[in-house]
Amino acid sequence: MAGLHVPMYDPQLVQPMREELTRIGFRELRTPDEVDAVLGATKDTTLVVVNSVCGCAARNARPAVALAIPNPKRPKQLLTVFAGQDADATAKARSYFTGYQPSSPQIALFKDGALVFMLERRNIEGRVAQDIAADLMAAFERYC
Repeated sequence: MAGLHVPMYDPQLVQPMREELTRIGFRELRTPDEVDAVLGATKDTTLVVVNSVCGCAARNARPAVALAIPNPKRPKQLLTVFAGQDADATAKARSYFTGYQPSSPQIALFKDGALVFMLERRNIEGRVAQDIAADLMAAFERYC
């Protein structure tokens, strides 16, 4: 079928990785239409996490997000797409990341429909979750 993307990883393998974010309040966007319905229309502060199976997502990005989310100032909307699983939704989300190359993981903050803060893999890989969380909380304080 044209346009059908077969997931790169077994969905059962990936489910616990998805749940690390959905369990703390993130809404998964699984299709390009779901991404457009939110990112194309909202003016709320919105955090978008490009999740993945890579080690730096597991060791650094997801734990950092979990540490940052309890911050008193935080985005109103928490969204996630999964690279290597929901390819079309991920590509659509990344189309909103103006000026940034695709990376996995990737964490974007939007305010009033505009991208205001980005953490790319190069800002995540090799850093401890607490330091990444501090970057996120500083962005939340500034923009939320």
